[in-house]
Amino acid sequence: MIERIPDEDLRADIAAQVENLMKTRSWGLVFQEHRPETVELPHAKIRIRSLVRVRTEIDGGEWVVTRIRRGGVAELRHTKDANNVTEAPVKELVAVWDFSQQIYPGLKSLGRIETGGDKPFHAVINGENYHALKTLLYAYEEKFDAIYIDPPYNSGSKDWKYNNDYVDGVDLYRHSKWLAFMERRLKLAIQLLNPDNSVLIVTIDENEVHHLGMLLERMFPTNIIQMVTIVINPLGQARKQELARVEEYAFFVQIGSAQPTRHTDDFLSDELKTESSRPEKVRWERLIRGGNDARRAKSPQLFFPVFINPQKKSIVRVGDPLPANADRESVEIPEGQIAVWPLREDGTEGRWRCSPSYLRELLSAGYAKVGTYDAKNDKWSILYLGKAQIRRIDDGHIEVTGRDPNGTVIVESRVTNKSLPKTVWNRLSHRAGEHGSGLIKKLIPGRAFPYPKSVYAVADALRIATGDKPDARILDFFAGSGTTAHAVALLNAEDGGSRQSVLVTNNEVSVEEAENLRAAGHRHGDEEWEAMGIFHHVTRPRIEAAITGVTHRGDPIVGDYLDGQPMAEGFQENVEFFDLSYEDADRVALRLEFEAIAPLLWLKAGAKGPCIDRENESWEIPENGTYGILFNPECWSDFTDAVRLRPAIKHAFIVTNSDAVFEQISDGLPSGVEPHKLYEDYLRNFRISEGASS
Repeated sequence: MIERIPDEDLRADIAAQVENLMKTRSWGLVFQEHRPETVELPHAKIRIRSLVRVRTEIDGGEWVVTRIRRGGVAELRHTKDANNVTEAPVKELVAVWDFSQQIYPGLKSLGRIETGGDKPFHAVINGENYHALKTLLYAYEEKFDAIYIDPPYNSGSKDWKYNNDYVDGVDLYRHSKWLAFMERRLKLAIQLLNPDNSVLIVTIDENEVHHLGMLLERMFPTNIIQMVTIVINPLGQARKQELARVEEYAFFVQIGSAQPTRHTDDFLSDELKTESSRPEKVRWERLIRGGNDARRAKSPQLFFPVFINPQKKSIVRVGDPLPANADRESVEIPEGQIAVWPLREDGTEGRWRCSPSYLRELLSAGYAKVGTYDAKNDKWSILYLGKAQIRRIDDGHIEVTGRDPNGTVIVESRVTNKSLPKTVWNRLSHRAGEHGSGLIKKLIPGRAFPYPKSVYAVADALRIATGDKPDARILDFFAGSGTTAHAVALLNAEDGGSRQSVLVTNNEVSVEEAENLRAAGHRHGDEEWEAMGIFHHVTRPRIEAAITGVTHRGDPIVGDYLDGQPMAEGFQENVEFFDLSYEDADRVALRLEFEAIAPLLWLKAGAKGPCIDRENESWEIPENGTYGILFNPECWSDFTDAVRLRPAIKHAFIVTNSDAVFEQISDGLPSGVEPHKLYEDYLRNFRISEGASS
C-alpha cells in the first residue's frame, strides 16, 4: 500500500515510521499484513493497461501494456522501471491480476457425474482460491456448516504441486508472507461460515503451527479453539539434528453454539478395545450399479428384471437376463406385479451389481429387499446387504433380531456409549502413507500427489464437526488431491447423509514438471501444461474414480475400504466440475454472459437437479429443480403461477433493472421463495476487490 503513494517524500517517511513500528512493537502477532498477491490468468484477454508477464521469461517481472499495434504486437513498460520498455507478441503474454483489481467471475462446467439420485451436487472448482472464495460468497454467505482446509505448510519444499514456500528474503519477519496469505483467505472463510453453528478445521505442521494458533486467536477472539495432535507416521520421519517427527496438528474453531459430536472412538484409547466395542454400521446397498460406465451393453448378463409386489413391498421373483438385443418391453409382467429394471438416472438402461443367481441366494437368506419408491421418476429401488455386512452377521458382530413379513432380516448394530474424542489421535487408519499415498495409487495409478491426507483422518475430523448434521455443507479451498470430497462420500455412505462438499484447487504444476514442460517448449496456459496441473492431473480424476469405482484407465479399483465395502462399487453421489472464469462487466450488464454466471445461480439455489444454462424469451423452471428464472418481466404472472405449483422452488431470479418491477414480482411469489435481482445483484456482489476485504 505504501508503494501506491505518489509523493516520494511522504512515501519514504511513512515507510520509515512503519519500519520503526515493526521493530519496536513486540507484543502479539506482528507481521506485514498487506503483502500483495497476484495470479496469472492465461486465458484472459490482453488489453491496453493490462498487467502482464512474458511467457518466455521465467523471472522477467511484470509489465504494463501501453499500446497494442496492428499485427498483434504489444508495447510494454516495466512496473519497477519506467525507462525499461520493450515489445512482445500478444500471444506471448499472460495477464496478471493483483487482488486489488475488480474481477467479475463466472463458472464453466467441465462435466458431471450423477449416481446420487436427488442428492445435491458436490462442486469442484479449478481456480485461484481467493477469487473462488469471493465468488462463493454470492451462493453460500453464512451457509457452510464446516470448513476443512489443509493449507501450504510453508516448509520451503519445491516438490509440491502448489507453492509451499512463503518466505520472502525482504520480509522483516520471515513468516509475514504466509500469514498475510492465510489471513486474507480466513477473512473470507469467516463470512462463509454459519455464525450460529459451524466449525473451522485447519491442519498444519510444526513450521507454522504456533503462528497459525496466534492468528486464529486474533481472528476468533471469542470462540473456543483447540489443537489436536494427529499421529500420521508412527515410524517417524527423520530430520537432520531433530527428533523424528510422527505427527501433525489440526485446529478446531467452534463457531456459535457448535460443539464436538460424540463418537464411539476417542482416537486415543487402546485401539483393540475400542474396535471390539464399536458398533457396526448396517448398510443396505442399492442394487443398481452407479458410475458413467454402468451401461447395459457393458455386461448384458446383469440386465434382468426383478418382479415385485408394490402393495406388500416384496420381491416376488428374480428374472433371467435378456438377450443383448432384446427389448425389455417384451417381457411379460404378471398381474399385480411390477418389473424393476436397472434404469439409470437419465432413463437409459444400466446393469445390476450382481447376477440373478446370486440375487436369488440373497433373497432366500433375507438379505435383499424392496427399497423406496421415487414418485417423481416412477421408479422403485432394490436394496441388498453387501458381502462385508454379511460377514459381520456371520461373525456375530451384527445381530439379526428378526424378520419382517416379507422374510427380510431385521438387523441392528450393537449399542455402545459414545464419548468425546480426545486431543491426541493415534489410529492406524490415520496413517498418511497407507491411507493417503497408498489410496491415491489405487484410485489414479501412475499418478502421484505428495503427502495426501489419510481419507479416514479427514472423515473423522468432519465426523466430529458434522456427525449430527447429515445435510451439512462443507468447504475445502485448499483441496489438493480431493481427499475432502472422498471423505464426505464416506460419511454419507456410513449414515445415509446428503452432505455436500465444495472444493477449490488451482491447477499449478510442480517445479520439476514446469522445468520439463518449458524444455519441451510449453508455457502456462498451453494444453500440455494445463493437463499436468493439480486439478486436471490429480483432483478431478481422483474424485471421479472414488465416486464411480473405476480408475482413469477404465479399470475397477482394487481393494476394500476399512468397513469392507469394495472400492469398485463407488458411491451414490453427484458431482460437477468447473473452471473459474473472469468475465467482462459490460458484457454481463448487456446480458451477453448468462452462460458464465448460470452455474452460480444453480449453486445458490442448492445445486440440485439440472442447471438453467440458456436464456429464453420468457421464463424457465427445470424439472426436479429448486429454482426458476424470469427472463422477461412481462411474463411475470405465468411465472409466479408456475412457482406456486412447484413447492420445491425456493429461489426465483428476476431479470430487470427496475426496482419497482422487481418489488412487484417479488410480492407475487409465494412465501418461502427468495427473490434475486439480475443482473444488478451480480455486478454488486461480484466486484472482487482486495481493498474491500483486507
